[in-house]
Amino acid sequence: MPQLDVLTVTTAILFCWIAVIITWERVSPYRKGLPFLRDGFWVDLVWYTLIQSYFLKILIFDYIIAPMQRHFDWSRFQFVQHWPIWVQVLFFLVIHDLYIYLFHRFQHSNKFFWRFHEAHHSVKQVDFLAGSRSHVMEIIINQTIEFAPIILLGADPAVIPIKALLDSMFGLFIHANIKVNLGRFKYFLNSPGLHLWHHANYQEVFHANFATKFSVWDYLFGTVYDPGHAPGDKPENWGLYYDYPRDYFLQHAFSVKRFDEQKLLKYPWFKWYYNLRPNIIRFFTRRTPVQQQAKDTTHQSHILTAKQ
Repeated sequence: MPQLDVLTVTTAILFCWIAVIITWERVSPYRKGLPFLRDGFWVDLVWYTLIQSYFLKILIFDYIIAPMQRHFDWSRFQFVQHWPIWVQVLFFLVIHDLYIYLFHRFQHSNKFFWRFHEAHHSVKQVDFLAGSRSHVMEIIINQTIEFAPIILLGADPAVIPIKALLDSMFGLFIHANIKVNLGRFKYFLNSPGLHLWHHANYQEVFHANFATKFSVWDYLFGTVYDPGHAPGDKPENWGLYYDYPRDYFLQHAFSVKRFDEQKLLKYPWFKWYYNLRPNIIRFFTRRTPVQQQAKDTTHQSHILTAKQ
């Protein structure tokens, strides 16, 4: 199958999967009442999902992996190129997932690398889009280690979009606000029930449920926290126990130097920047007097209809 066809098919599948997950969250929510446009939704969608992903893709593939491929001879290490594509995909899927488990576990125990990972845990209303919130350095490290071996070891070019598709589908699934019981498969495949506990703001789960795709790593290495599906066995608080910036750039600045947003608001330049995005959103969403009058008229009509 030509590379363009693989990209087209995987992209189409991804968009269909997003539609399925969004619908699933509405039909069978893990916790009810979570708004679709929750706090931080636009930061995660615009900055992390669209802008950051676009530029980091160029940086990782064109300025990190490509020079490695040009300046070193990897021919003697390209042992996977004659394997069937599905074997190549499975090989890199399992190997990378084990690495992610180990590195993820390390991030939670190392103060320096926690600075790169805390952004991912700052979402207080976890949903399908929450998984996209990851620090620039964390993405550079993980995706370089993920995709560099695929290219340098001579894998089929189709492996990259297929692997990326599976990564995205699992990321959307385990962060989604959906109620699902995998039965005995939970010992092998990760699920929202396990991963949403990992995002909970409780001390007992800070060092638990590190797996992304395969929960078997947590069961195998004794880091699983699984209270089951009994009533009430759900976390009630998510996110960090300390204050965290809401702005994309401030979140990255916070990983370098701790600061208190409220104290910085005394500076006019910071106050202007801090309120810039909300003011822009209000400008484009505010109603004109005609629109407001039409809304009031519609509301009054509904009241009269209800009384009748």
